[in-house]
Amino acid sequence: MKSTNEYLIPFIGLKLGKHQFEFKINKKFFDEFSFDEFESCDVTVEVVLEKKTTMLEINFKHKGTVNVPCDLTGEPFDLPIKGKIKLVVQFGDEFNNDNDELLILPHGEHQIDLSQYIYEMIVLSIPQKRIHPGVKDGTLQTEALQKLNELQVKEVKEEAKKEDDIDPRWDKLKQLLTDK
Repeated sequence: MKSTNEYLIPFIGLKLGKHQFEFKINKKFFDEFSFDEFESCDVTVEVVLEKKTTMLEINFKHKGTVNVPCDLTGEPFDLPIKGKIKLVVQFGDEFNNDNDELLILPHGEHQIDLSQYIYEMIVLSIPQKRIHPGVKDGTLQTEALQKLNELQVKEVKEEAKKEDDIDPRWDKLKQLLTDK
């Protein structure tokens, strides 16, 4: 992922207190990460950066939809997603992002790149199993389902016919079992 200026926040010139930022995320953003799990994306990310004297607190919140294929039918649908994460930024001798909720920037750093955190937050909010809402309530109509219904085996008539063809001798044998 190349660093873009759109997601860089220069915090050195900001006053102490809370500052709000809003980002519109689309498919192009995920193309930069070579992520191709979904067809399209419309997500709004709200970032609240609270600058304190010795650290930064960053709260991310997102809400929107991503177009993903259904795991059962393969039909694409818009999946609503939402989520939030919190990040604490402190300053130290060297860069360290080993902890998910704590980022250590070297002294003298004057900006932070939020793109990686936005990417991870959105990707992790997508469920492992994605099922089209039409599958759950039975309203999904696709060509594949229509063809399967046409080719469905009709066994009801054959079962009724088999019951009529039962040999009467079996009924007499069954009576012997119940007479005991």
